[in-house]
Amino acid sequence: MNSLELFVGAGGMALGISEAGFNHQAVIEWNPDACETIRNNRSLHWPLYQQDVRQFRYDDYSNIDLVAGGPPCQPFSIGGKARGFNDERDMFPEMVRAVRELRPRAIFVENVKGLLRHSFSEYFEYIILQLSHPEIARKNDETWVNHLSRLERYHTQGKREGLHYNVVFRLVNAADYGVPQRRERVFIVGFRSDLGVEWSFPEQTHSADALLFDKWVTGDYWERHRVSRRERSEMPSRIKKRVELLRACPPTSVQPWTTVRDAISDLPNPESQKRRIDVPNHEFRPGARVYPGHTGSPLDEPAKTLKAGDHGVPGGENMLVRPDGSVRYFTVRESARLQTFPDSYVFHGAWSESMRQLGNAVPMKLAGTVATSIRNQLEKVGSIAR
Repeated sequence: MNSLELFVGAGGMALGISEAGFNHQAVIEWNPDACETIRNNRSLHWPLYQQDVRQFRYDDYSNIDLVAGGPPCQPFSIGGKARGFNDERDMFPEMVRAVRELRPRAIFVENVKGLLRHSFSEYFEYIILQLSHPEIARKNDETWVNHLSRLERYHTQGKREGLHYNVVFRLVNAADYGVPQRRERVFIVGFRSDLGVEWSFPEQTHSADALLFDKWVTGDYWERHRVSRRERSEMPSRIKKRVELLRACPPTSVQPWTTVRDAISDLPNPESQKRRIDVPNHEFRPGARVYPGHTGSPLDEPAKTLKAGDHGVPGGENMLVRPDGSVRYFTVRESARLQTFPDSYVFHGAWSESMRQLGNAVPMKLAGTVATSIRNQLEKVGSIAR
């Protein structure tokens, strides 16, 4: 099956989509360092176009099954200025243009949790309606509010003609799908209406309760990592009642959340004087420190959400907190593990630039889970009207 991805960044979403069995006909990204990362990973063989998506033309592409992308999140991010539709970096109109011109069988879009804030609710409705009816394009002299009204009238009428998608969205926590990181993101998925697809988001495979049970009821978590009773942290008092409930009624059918320790324990200590050339992007970064609100990610929990920053990341999300309370920065390789990139995937640029790429990335494992579910549905309907 053929795919095309906009705003590919460092390639996390694209790797997951490729793993699900899609063949990228084009990936588009303007950031030079992200493009170098993709070029340096020569095994990808993706047709990469380093340019502004607003200048990209789709005339030479046909039979595209999936259009995917994560438009820049800064217009809607809680950590940014949140100017939304007034931000020139709002690229959702380009996602809609790609869908309108390529007429793919499916759509897969990712963005930040902030997109669901009340202040953006009207614009989020506008995004969903544009993706649902991409041929009802905004006119040159039309405000987005007036365009929204026209889309609402069209959407609510009894009969619809032309290109139409059945679109759903969900706020997804990556930790619920085996990613060692509490990362909440909005996923939007749509199928072309003529396919008659019935689809829902994949069920979660991991849970916080299962991790609590593994730690504080069976102790299997500590045994697996060979952590002696003396070295184990104490159970926080706030979870004792929950643990007692789990002892009486154990969680079933899901696995424990994956922790930072699960993700990185087999990597060599980056503070060692011996440089490990067999582990790319695993250099120690000095200077980490704790101050109010800047506390880092505990070793025995899923990490906080990695963010696109370095020393200025407000919650210390790019730092590891050891069991003794000391901290250090995650290496690029450790951060890549937290985003479920393979160890063979090498990042281009200085530590801060590589961390920016990783903070903006979609976890490969989560993207692959959703993309596999999309592919399975497309396979059921076969070659209907590509």
